[in-house]
Amino acid sequence: MSDNTAAYPQTNQQQSGKHALLVAAGIFLSRIFGLVRARVFAYYFGQTWPADAFNAAFRIPNMLQNLFGEGALSASFIPVYAKLLAQDDEEEAGRVAGAIFAILALVVAALVLLGIFAAPWLVGLIAVGFTGEKRELTVQIVRVLFPGTGLLVLSAWCLGILNSHKRFFLSYVSPVLWNLAIIASLFIFGHKNASDMQLGGLALMAAWGSVAGSAIQFGAQLPAVFRLVKRLRVAFDIKSAQVRTVVRNFLPAFVSRGVIQISAFVDQGIASFLGDGAVTALTNAQILYTLPVSLFGMSVSAVELAAMSGAVGDSAEINAQLRQRLNNGMQRIAFFIVPSAVAFLTLGNVIVGALLQSGRFTAADSNYVWAILAGSSIGLLASTLARLNSSTYYALQDTRTPLKFAIVRVTLGMILGYIFALYAPRWFGLEAKWGAAFLTAASGLAGWTEFLLLRRQLNSRIGRTGLPFIYMVKLWSAAFLGSAIAWAVKLGVGPRHPLPLAVIVLAPYGLTYFILTAAFGVAEARAFTGRFSRLVKR
Repeated sequence: MSDNTAAYPQTNQQQSGKHALLVAAGIFLSRIFGLVRARVFAYYFGQTWPADAFNAAFRIPNMLQNLFGEGALSASFIPVYAKLLAQDDEEEAGRVAGAIFAILALVVAALVLLGIFAAPWLVGLIAVGFTGEKRELTVQIVRVLFPGTGLLVLSAWCLGILNSHKRFFLSYVSPVLWNLAIIASLFIFGHKNASDMQLGGLALMAAWGSVAGSAIQFGAQLPAVFRLVKRLRVAFDIKSAQVRTVVRNFLPAFVSRGVIQISAFVDQGIASFLGDGAVTALTNAQILYTLPVSLFGMSVSAVELAAMSGAVGDSAEINAQLRQRLNNGMQRIAFFIVPSAVAFLTLGNVIVGALLQSGRFTAADSNYVWAILAGSSIGLLASTLARLNSSTYYALQDTRTPLKFAIVRVTLGMILGYIFALYAPRWFGLEAKWGAAFLTAASGLAGWTEFLLLRRQLNSRIGRTGLPFIYMVKLWSAAFLGSAIAWAVKLGVGPRHPLPLAVIVLAPYGLTYFILTAAFGVAEARAFTGRFSRLVKR
């Protein structure tokens, strides 16, 4: 590393670490309840065709949340709003926040109505392999889900406000309420031995639970937003230069998210041809895959976006701050993502079994999801680091460069995904359903391409950034050695119930990783073990 070690106040690093910990804590709680929701859903549905219908339907209105919600809105709104807060211009900040809310509410309301009426066409477009009752159920669920998704988009506006004011915990823990609403609907209306037709009705009730949860999640954040934005003025104020900047930067971020959504829809469309259960298995794998991305990638990226956006000074000083924050953030991310990727690759069946195996969800289902999860592990680190690199561009109010490389990633991923998913199983003499594992592997290769392009262009703009080679060797070595020990333990204890087996196998894996990285002199490991030791002494 060249001048990436420029002076950077330790207090700022500590503050960023505390904020990232708050984000991680909120995400952790919401993801834990998300896993509970997935386990309850798997208990009642297994990997049946009604489960496929629900998961395919959920992806369609979820597109609206991803397009207008956290990703695109944070990329365009937080840099402008946080800069106004750094300049102590509360009046303009309140005007911008109110104008963006008004514009967002109007656009989302129109799209929700359009989505309800266009549901049959949308289902035919992204779940082309669905026919008969499966297709009809998917259409019904889409229509139920759309209004709730609109409320989740408005929740992303709350998140932008709260993050800019460095109130990170509430916005990331509020999805717990959404998950609880769905879990409650499943417990109230579900029973284990339901027929497939009865499961269709249960899927509809789960969709209504999602709508109720969306309203609760949005309402839970509003009081804090009103306290923070003392001069909030909700009006269509498009004359403000700051509002126009948000809208102008929003469009490329919106298109970038749209391109990524197209990729997700293509993946789902391909999976719909791989037999019953493939769409649900892909969804289950994504739930687990996104856990470390959200827990470690999003927590660091969310904090650093707000901090980078408030950087002040001349061009050289700002670039130095960005380099230091980016490098520190990438090391924190890699420390946790590397062992996650290795665990998914080598111990995925243990993880899936512990979290989902019950009721209709069998050991064979666990192995199927493991294969898909192993494919996902290829691009796990790249996707997470790309999120932080994109946040650096957003802090520079450049949403176009990430869009350009997102298009490259999606195009490559679609081409590779089509070839890998539909033809690779034939090459290896496998059933068609195993194409889902090759599909996620293709996405991983495309993710690495995007990350490398983002990093190369960013280095030419702010100076050299990246992860030290020796640092990464230490992480990968510790993770694979820990995996070898975990496998030895697994073979030694033999077949057991999934939950105790996970504890017996994964505990030595995690412990070995932390001990080895600390012994290798990895700063993040020593900091973690130091905090744990102080906690135990108390």
